[in-house]
Amino acid sequence: MPRGTVETPAFMPVGTKGAVKTVGAEDLEALGYRLLLANTYHLALRPGEEVIERLGGLNRFMGWPHPILTDSGGYQIMSLAAQRKLSERGVEFRSHLDGTALDLTPERAVRIQRRLGVDISMALDVCPPYPAPREEVAQAMRLTHTWAGRSLEARSDGQTLFGIVQGGTHEDHRRESAEQITSFPFDGFAVGGVSVGEETELQRAVVEMTAPMLPDDKPRYLMGVGRPNDIIHAVECGVDLFDCVLPTRLARHRALFTLNGVINITNAEWTEHNGPPDPESVFPLVQRYSAAYIRHLFLSDDPLAQRLATLHNLAFYARLMAEIREAVIYGTWGTLKKRYANA
Repeated sequence: MPRGTVETPAFMPVGTKGAVKTVGAEDLEALGYRLLLANTYHLALRPGEEVIERLGGLNRFMGWPHPILTDSGGYQIMSLAAQRKLSERGVEFRSHLDGTALDLTPERAVRIQRRLGVDISMALDVCPPYPAPREEVAQAMRLTHTWAGRSLEARSDGQTLFGIVQGGTHEDHRRESAEQITSFPFDGFAVGGVSVGEETELQRAVVEMTAPMLPDDKPRYLMGVGRPNDIIHAVECGVDLFDCVLPTRLARHRALFTLNGVINITNAEWTEHNGPPDPESVFPLVQRYSAAYIRHLFLSDDPLAQRLATLHNLAFYARLMAEIREAVIYGTWGTLKKRYANA
């Protein structure tokens, strides 16, 4: 990509509204990240794609010189179901901010992402919730297929666009969707509609059946996943790219990732713990701060607490991905899986 190379498998921190909460671009660079995710729907509402375009594009707006991928707004079709009207033409939203109308068609979603100037755009899709009736899943899949072709027709020369496979937990729908979406000349392909409420076993089954159906000469992206062992499992299935709010969202809710599992740093056991919560997970940006101190900050409602916890969790994920890439290269997969077994 023009803004740099991204080594895969890679994890994208989520900057939905153009920022990864509590941290800056310089922090993410220091942690080794070179690809971020932002959201078309939210940025179209505020500050608006026109404003961002006039200010030089999303990269300049954020102060982030590396690649950005934008979700198309398809997830909001599910998460904001009470505030939208869905049709074959597209989706009409009522803004969750002030109630104003936002008309999002496949063509407009692609145009917004072009105006944002991002490196990877996503086709608009329909993401059904779990559980959903089989016919609702099938209808979402059919709309996704129709919108895929319209998205491709709307893209500009040089605009990188990924297509999305839907189909819920139904193998026949997933197979049909994979056949349809991969028949289009997308630059990469995503597995959508997972991590939407289903159990881990069902999520993994969908990944196992769907990822191998996607071309192995183009990037495979698993949307919205996940936990460390879910990522490791998906890489085994051939997935290249991931995003998830977990490391940053859980950090803001007092939870830190460690090799011994996710811990609540405000638990009493950390009151006088004058060291890191996990000696095997000590990272340069936060190594000077003890578990007792981070606990104190949370209990004092100090904003620094969320920042330090976020830095810790993003460092944990950055190391995870680096060690996954090493395991792929050097064949140390068994050692890696053992190391993260409890994470």
